[in-house]
Amino acid sequence: MKWLIAFVRALVGILFIFSGLVKANDPLGLSYKMQEFFEVWNFHWLDHFTLGFSILMIVFEIVAGISVLLGWRMRLFSWLLLLLTIFFTFLTGYAYLSGKVRECGCFGDCIPLTAGMTFVKDIVLTVVIIFLFIVRDQIRPVMGQTGSVGVLAAAVLLSFGFQWYVLVHLPVVDCLPYKVGNNIPEKMKIPPGAIPDSTVITMVYEKNGKKVEFSASQFPADFDDSYHFQSRYDKLVRKGNAEPAIKDFDLLTGAGVDTTEAVLTARGFKLFLFRKEAADDGAAWLKNFNIVLTMAKAKHVPLIVITGDYDNVEPWVEKQGIAADVTVLKCDATAIKTAARANPTLYLLKGGTILQKWSYADLGKAINAIGSLSEQIVSGPAQSDPGGTASQDSAGSTHAHQLQSPGDTTHK
Repeated sequence: MKWLIAFVRALVGILFIFSGLVKANDPLGLSYKMQEFFEVWNFHWLDHFTLGFSILMIVFEIVAGISVLLGWRMRLFSWLLLLLTIFFTFLTGYAYLSGKVRECGCFGDCIPLTAGMTFVKDIVLTVVIIFLFIVRDQIRPVMGQTGSVGVLAAAVLLSFGFQWYVLVHLPVVDCLPYKVGNNIPEKMKIPPGAIPDSTVITMVYEKNGKKVEFSASQFPADFDDSYHFQSRYDKLVRKGNAEPAIKDFDLLTGAGVDTTEAVLTARGFKLFLFRKEAADDGAAWLKNFNIVLTMAKAKHVPLIVITGDYDNVEPWVEKQGIAADVTVLKCDATAIKTAARANPTLYLLKGGTILQKWSYADLGKAINAIGSLSEQIVSGPAQSDPGGTASQDSAGSTHAHQLQSPGDTTHK
């Protein structure tokens, strides 16, 4: 019996620590997943608290896992783990049975699990934790009180510290589709071998005051004029996986012109500055950003500000006096959340391939990287903009954009 208890303790403890560490690498990812659940339940007022919930939950997972391994306060932690696991099982069961949430974020974006896989995992984990709950009085601490408290205190500090680091400097391990080395246009395509959704045309008729549904290929044997057509729709038979890794990455001018293809297919280096919204700006990152912009101009590297808050970011650009030096484009806010875990985040691309990325706190490193680029020479007296013509913003002013067209760029 002792070996079984020891095995279960090790399994549960390591699983919770591993799960917490994976999510600690990207606490914003868990925060966005919480928002997804809250939106399904119409709990929108909780959206502003999800990051705090995420950070605390991750710390608790790590601390709980270590406590199980140490055998410290098992009466308390067995109750907490049991309640937490039952709650998770409810969430994943709801996601799986309702079909409204496809992935539950159990191991973040690094190890994506379907709602069904996560539900099964949580059922098994609940059974295992019930076993630990039953035998909790047989578990003895492996360390004294002082040693256990010291280990747990260090775990709490390291958990909070690591999450603070990745929130400021971007995730240490990038598991998102916008990671360095990925080509954005390629990731916007449906992957080879993907299975599309399987649907069947379903007809809705009324007969004798009752609605009757049947497929377009299986009409009732007694079908006649007593059936009155109501509507038709496509009924999902089997959910496929024919979805691109990058979705909704559409770049629009202030006038609504789609420039996505022109921007991503333009050859040569380019910089993307992702701004979720025009938040209060710190002097430190703005100072480095101005140096980045100056060096980019000297190298003829276009800088494009991509935002989901165009109406506020465009005036910010005007206020900074850089309207003639950058292009401001609109993009879906959800796509920006995935592309930029920090606000703002700077990308260096060549063509559509991401070469490097930095958070606002690391723009000093971007200065060195941009300074080492070869100078781009643009033929002709003027450079073309993303749409091939100068675009007009909502205020009516026209900016000359710096993005080279695909055939205009050469390198020294």
